[in-house]
Amino acid sequence: MNPTASIRYYEDLSVGDKFPTASLTVTEAEIIAFASQYDPQSFHTDASAAQRSVFGRLVASGWHTAALSMRLMVLGEFQLAGGSVGLGVEKLEWPQPVLPGDTLSVVSEIMEKRLSRSKPDRGLVKFRSTTFNQRGEPVQRMAALQIVLCRPAPAAR
Repeated sequence: MNPTASIRYYEDLSVGDKFPTASLTVTEAEIIAFASQYDPQSFHTDASAAQRSVFGRLVASGWHTAALSMRLMVLGEFQLAGGSVGLGVEKLEWPQPVLPGDTLSVVSEIMEKRLSRSKPDRGLVKFRSTTFNQRGEPVQRMAALQIVLCRPAPAAR
């Protein structure tokens, strides 16, 4: 969590608000380590074998890209009251592979919001996040729905 970011309640969010993140650079060792444990396909774990794949080179797993994107969002300006509590992902795509040495950053945008019908202390926020490489190319697009707490009412005196 970013200690300098403001915690945002449902009422603080507006459709169209955008939240950029810092960036991070992905190393070949990280790509291989993640894939070795979670997605052990040769084009993620073996640079020589990857040359014979549809990618023609070593690439990060899409799930690694998703995990890195989540890290950037959690450490960025998109700090939600109650934490980043997802209800589901409506869309997740990887239009470009992430390569060793790529530097990633994310921009999240509020697409829709509504109060919960069953729980008056929270709202539901649909957002779109796009992860970019250093060339400004999208490497991941995601649309998801999150729970966001409403601002607590002041205590009665």
